[in-house]
Amino acid sequence: MDAAALIPLPDTIPVSWGWFQLLLLLTFFLHLLCMNMMLGSAVILLVKQLRHPAQLPPAGRELAGHLPFLIAFAVNLGVAPLLFLQVLYGQFIYTSSILMGVYWLAVVAILILAYGGAYLYNLKHDALGKRRNQLIILVTGGLVAIAFIFSNNMSMMLRPDTWPRYFDQPGGTLLNLADPTLLPRWLHFITAAVATGGLYLAAGGRWRRLEPAAAAARVTEGMHWFVGATSVQLGIGTWFFFSLPDHIRQLFTGTSTLHTGLLLTGCLAALISLGLGLAKRLWPTIGATIATILIMVLIRDLVRRAYLAPYFSPDSLVVAPQYSPMVIFWLALLLGLGIIAYMLRLALNAGKESGETPS
Repeated sequence: MDAAALIPLPDTIPVSWGWFQLLLLLTFFLHLLCMNMMLGSAVILLVKQLRHPAQLPPAGRELAGHLPFLIAFAVNLGVAPLLFLQVLYGQFIYTSSILMGVYWLAVVAILILAYGGAYLYNLKHDALGKRRNQLIILVTGGLVAIAFIFSNNMSMMLRPDTWPRYFDQPGGTLLNLADPTLLPRWLHFITAAVATGGLYLAAGGRWRRLEPAAAAARVTEGMHWFVGATSVQLGIGTWFFFSLPDHIRQLFTGTSTLHTGLLLTGCLAALISLGLGLAKRLWPTIGATIATILIMVLIRDLVRRAYLAPYFSPDSLVVAPQYSPMVIFWLALLLGLGIIAYMLRLALNAGKESGETPS
């Protein structure tokens, strides 16, 4: 069967596709920062809990207080990029979501359980006793499972040639397990999250008014997490790169100046962040890591467009002009980001002055 025949026709859009492309990249970048801090903190908290089942160290108690807060931000900031992805690539993401509908709908239930579990772990930590281990395993496992489901969907939308499997398995339980990019894609996100979680832990040691020795120990611990995870991530990233189809990989190895230049810049930024991490230079490491994440967001978009090039390009979308909703959205976005920044400043300053973790 011709896979192209299974792709629905795209809808019209109210303004030029470039605006939605900009918003997709911007909002996904913001979501990725929060998601990495959330998932990385959960993994680090899990390890700390398993290592110290009787008495969680102070850094672990702080992460436990932050985790519900981080989940809320990651989820809320994840809505916008998913909507903009649907605007530009709706005929692909809707189809892949239906093909794996059972798992896709399960994300909501898993997320609610993980979110509630994170609150329970923090608020009832002492009363839980030995059940703390099981609870944080379930919370972190749920978040990792959601990442796996998203990786399946984001990879399946790029492969219309796999969609005819639906006729053999029409129950909404398709996964993209045969795709060679799926496992490295998922692991790449997990290790990136752990690295960012390490930086989040280290930054907390600098931000809070701890004793100098305690602050230095917190930074050292966080940078160890960052360096270790980043070192692993470089290997997984290489695996991910070589799992890409030949015609896409060649774009990043000289065929396209833009693709190759971005990849080289991203690799250089990652190596710089690793070197700064080894030197325990916290704020420069954070800056280099943010730059690396931004470049990787751009590369990810180029990979998606290369995958879908035989079927579709967003610049072919038909515009039915309607500008006022876009203007209102930009105003609401800027106002919302300003309010969020102000709230974060108040919360962080309150925690810093009181010596307690805001939750």
